[in-house]
Amino acid sequence: MRFAIATVASFFTQARTAASFSTAPMGASTLTEVSNFIDSVNSSYEHLHRDFELQFWGTKMALSGAQYSTEELTRTKGEMEAFLADEGKLAKTREFLKAVPADSSEAKTLKMLERTFKCYIMESEEAKTLRADATKIEGGLEAARNTLTLGATIDGKFEEMSSVGLRNKVRVDPDENTRKACYEGLTKIGDFVTENGFVELVKVRNRMAKKLGFLDFYDYKVTNAEGFGKVALFEILDTLEAGTRPIMESARKTFASEKGGESALSPWNLGFLMSGDITRRMDPYFPFEKSVEQWGRSFSAMNIEYKQATMDLDLLDRKGKYSNGFCHWPQPAWVKPDGTWQPSTTHFTSLADPSAIGSGYTGLTTLMHEAGHAAHFANIQQNSPLFAQERSPTSVAYAELQSMFLDSLVGDADWMAKYAISREGESIPWDLVAEQIKATHPYKVFALRGMIAVPYFEKALYEMPEEDLTAESIKALADKVEKDIQGGLSPRPLLSVPHILSDEASCYYHGYVLAEMGVHQTRDFFLKRDKFITDNPTVGPTLTEAYWKPGNSEPFLSLVENLTGAPLTGDAWVNELKQSVEDVLKEGKESYDAKVAQCSSSAPDTDVDLNMRIRIVDGDDVLADTKEDGSFLKTCKKFEHYVQRRFPKV
Repeated sequence: MRFAIATVASFFTQARTAASFSTAPMGASTLTEVSNFIDSVNSSYEHLHRDFELQFWGTKMALSGAQYSTEELTRTKGEMEAFLADEGKLAKTREFLKAVPADSSEAKTLKMLERTFKCYIMESEEAKTLRADATKIEGGLEAARNTLTLGATIDGKFEEMSSVGLRNKVRVDPDENTRKACYEGLTKIGDFVTENGFVELVKVRNRMAKKLGFLDFYDYKVTNAEGFGKVALFEILDTLEAGTRPIMESARKTFASEKGGESALSPWNLGFLMSGDITRRMDPYFPFEKSVEQWGRSFSAMNIEYKQATMDLDLLDRKGKYSNGFCHWPQPAWVKPDGTWQPSTTHFTSLADPSAIGSGYTGLTTLMHEAGHAAHFANIQQNSPLFAQERSPTSVAYAELQSMFLDSLVGDADWMAKYAISREGESIPWDLVAEQIKATHPYKVFALRGMIAVPYFEKALYEMPEEDLTAESIKALADKVEKDIQGGLSPRPLLSVPHILSDEASCYYHGYVLAEMGVHQTRDFFLKRDKFITDNPTVGPTLTEAYWKPGNSEPFLSLVENLTGAPLTGDAWVNELKQSVEDVLKEGKESYDAKVAQCSSSAPDTDVDLNMRIRIVDGDDVLADTKEDGSFLKTCKKFEHYVQRRFPKV
């Protein structure tokens, strides 16, 4: 793995060397011309970006306003991408790069603009047409997907559920027949998308990428996002896959032996038998209505703040809502030409059903994840909004590292000791934490294998000859990859993963894998330096300086190495998988007891200030607003009461 990473790192070194210019001193008129050009690009992009993102939010959240439509989404996306694909802007950028000092702030911004424009410019007119065709097909598929009725036939009666509801029942319902019915409900997503445009979408995406000189669409996407191609990416992933295959195979044998035979490995049984009972017993200590407060308290204790941002949180699942959590920014954060600060505006969503067992834990984890994204992008401090937008050339792995590092805390024993609190005010007992460790740690490799299955599926999908692409061949490929990478059919069928459909998220999932490598390496850094992460007041400032402020001005691999002092590898992740249950229990008990002792000697903070305005919404309805309510904790209490009224069993 080190060899592959080093190969990729050398790419960035060469790129930086090639981008250095020997220039004469810059005159005042040239400086003015450069500044005017940069200012024009910044302001125009900011406007186009906002228009698209408002449509993205309105259509994904199924808002009722007449201004939201898939047609407007397609139009605003096209206008934004046409602006970024303007060859004249790239030519002007390169002209100015030759005229400014290589170490100037103008050169830094121009180099970023050059990278950005290159991601969108298509020299082939045919490729541009294919791009437009793909956007249209995707819009139709998304509109159709939003009308799909999902559910399961239970005891002879069809029960409508979202994909989130189906997945949750597969994990926690004690009745095997119900779990199997819900798993079969998830498989219907694959049937639907392959019959409603996905096959043609794959073909058109590939044609476009090949017209641009790439191996295929996956190669096109990863090159634009990460700066290196598909071949280099899978050198990294192949090493991780090979290194963890024996661990996975051994874990599956052990699991079947301990849980009653091969049937335990059925996709509707595996998750439940691994932790379903533990999830049910832990559920009282993760009341969903307290999740916003616990997120705020946790981030505040780590000195994470949002630099005057505004955030809309749409947290509850509902019919027609996009079936995946996300975080986007209609207003990127940046430093304006006069030195004033433009705070970010954030839209983020999760899919919680507070009445479902396990929803508190998953809802809180998603909240910590998306709030991590929001903290990252709220703290990018560069001279253009294009440093702080989430599309290419912003690295997928770079973006996901921040969110996944922060959501990892929810599984830490010391974090649970303080923040896993029942409605009666009781902390989760150590015995239950220990049972979770015993039940899940030996099988953590299953999550890794499930994660890498998605990029291996998309790689194989876009490598299929076009004449072989059919609904049936794609479904057969998905099953084949699940069996090969995960050892059997997956509890989350690959064709139910929403990322594979949308342009922004397709050929994206490898970013989670690289990010998870970075998560374990970053956690290892903090634990060696500070001995703890939960409530560590140096976490926020450290992440802000090392990871967040630069935005996309630095490559992902360099940022990780600069903070941790070592090149990115999977060593820390694999070492954790190899750690014995006994050692994990010993470390967990020590950190749990230390946090309990600390909490017993200090009262909870009476105020939490994240330096941000927060609006909690449910579609068109505003449920709570810190500006109106007066404080973060008052907004949390208002949301808590709303959830309790709407979900009386909560």
